[in-house]
Amino acid sequence: MNATLLPITVVVPTLNEADRLSRCLSSVSWAAQIIVADGGSTDRTCDIARAHHARVLTNCGSTIGAQRNAAIACAAHPWVLALDADERATPELRDAIAEAIANTNTVNGVEVQAFKLRMRNQYLGGPMERGSWGRDWHVRLFRSTLRFETKRVHEGLDYQGPVGTLTGAVDHDSYRSLQHHLAKVTTYSRWGADDLYVKGKTASWSHLIARPAWRFVRAYVIDGNWRDGRRGLVFSVIHAWSAFAKYALLWDRERAAAQLSAQDARAVEKVLDPTTEELDAALAAVPFAMVP
Repeated sequence: MNATLLPITVVVPTLNEADRLSRCLSSVSWAAQIIVADGGSTDRTCDIARAHHARVLTNCGSTIGAQRNAAIACAAHPWVLALDADERATPELRDAIAEAIANTNTVNGVEVQAFKLRMRNQYLGGPMERGSWGRDWHVRLFRSTLRFETKRVHEGLDYQGPVGTLTGAVDHDSYRSLQHHLAKVTTYSRWGADDLYVKGKTASWSHLIARPAWRFVRAYVIDGNWRDGRRGLVFSVIHAWSAFAKYALLWDRERAAAQLSAQDARAVEKVLDPTTEELDAALAAVPFAMVP
């Protein structure tokens, strides 16, 4: 193995990321192993991954968590760095990882099995330095024995122990364009509504009115996104809209299910308590044999 390579495995889930993957993989060229877990791309994603000497796993899951887990299972090294195709590791992060994996790190006497790192988020050509996006930390470096949750929205590492902190950061270009942001919000809102429906949750008036309103006030006023002009306004409105869309879709699921249940109940009622006209019609349809 090249002495300059760090003995870690980098895992990257992909789905039609040909326009962004090369920058991501170039940023971790110092890793001893790179595994791209593809979800069925129809563009040149897999070819680009192989050109960067990455191992490519195909059709390995319908969620980001499942794709990451498939790649982690193939890791050849005890430490794993999880990145997305729209993220790039900085040189400072590489140095922080080298120090972390070379030493035993403990918190209150317990060995650290995972580390969090800071995301430097970009949105529509500018940095997002305020609010939750300005203090965005994720657990991304961890032992290869750990796995991610497989839910479709906001999957996290399934780990309950102490977490270390890395210096350095990951540069994150969240969306290709405003259209991409809107499309992604629609998809995630639908997934979120589906997950809530499966859990038996319901959409109340406060979910449809108060929650989106509070999201906007918090993002635009309290977090200070108004300082970013129209870019901050657009982000804050879409941030609020995502909450409204999720619960509106949940309400629509409830409405459709209730309507279907009512139709089923009426059908059962007809079978158990038919009207005189329905009995006459049913009897008329029965062929009677003439017995001599």
